[in-house]
Amino acid sequence: MADNTVFDSVFKTMVHRSPQLMIPFINEVFGRNYAQDSPIVRFSDEHESLRGTIIDDTVFRLAEKIYHVECQSTSDASMVVRMIEYDFHIALEEALTEGAPYELDFPASCVLYLRHSSKTPDSLHVKVNLPNGGSFQYETKVVKAQLFSSDEIFSKRLLLLLPYYLMRYEQNLSAIASDDRQSEQLVHECSELRTELESVVLRMGDTPLYEELVELIIKVSDHLLAAYETLQKRVRKAMGGEVLELWRERAERLEREAEARGIERGIEQGIERGIEQGIEQGIEQGIEQGIEQGVDGLAAKLRELGIDEQMLGEAISSLRAERDDD
Repeated sequence: MADNTVFDSVFKTMVHRSPQLMIPFINEVFGRNYAQDSPIVRFSDEHESLRGTIIDDTVFRLAEKIYHVECQSTSDASMVVRMIEYDFHIALEEALTEGAPYELDFPASCVLYLRHSSKTPDSLHVKVNLPNGGSFQYETKVVKAQLFSSDEIFSKRLLLLLPYYLMRYEQNLSAIASDDRQSEQLVHECSELRTELESVVLRMGDTPLYEELVELIIKVSDHLLAAYETLQKRVRKAMGGEVLELWRERAERLEREAEARGIERGIEQGIERGIEQGIEQGIEQGIEQGIEQGVDGLAAKLRELGIDEQMLGEAISSLRAERDDD
């Protein structure tokens, strides 16, 4: 699987399942102070352009402002052009929704670089020249994930960056995997990350978020360490992969047991209802047979007394009609 596919998938999974992870990130990048429970309204990630459909990573409204964040795993010289194209279409769609008189309010946007070099700029710029001779500078921020230490990630609640943490060691993984001391240091660091993650997230009572982040961290680490099976397994274990699997096995087992209990109870209820219906039908049939036998017995007695057969037949028919009416 290609790098960009893995990393994009992880990013989009986070923002779709846990959009609240974006709030501390926005606070850090744009100097805001949104509360953690602030409502987020996500926008469609597809926009129509002259070049066809363009798909961004995430666009959402937070309070009064629209934000646009792109996640990039590699450097791209045309990124600033793509960003202004995305932002223009986002602003245009919003203006058309609001109606005339039209104003284009560009979103606050940034590019999250998972890898960077000394040549990666701190912001992206493009000069826009207007036909009247005027111009303006379009600018979008750049965030370099690897500049944030683990302490900063947890203290600032930048958990959005956590799945990509091991990418800072990417260029040295071959040396780390072949050296016991370095391998042990990496495994120990992963274990500390998991412990801190437990402390932060499980203390909030958000077990699903903890499970999701562990799953995504392991997805990235498995990809990075695909060529180093022994180290990959040790990192997976240190990050709680085995515990997570046990949790899921237990959850699946409990779900199966609950389903089995439901089926069993359904069968029991079906049997109980069947017995009740059988008893009701038996009683009804018994009453009908008893009445029929009573009528036949009465008719026999009347015949012995010499009652006219025609009169007797009319009387029996009348009795049966009354019974049917009841």
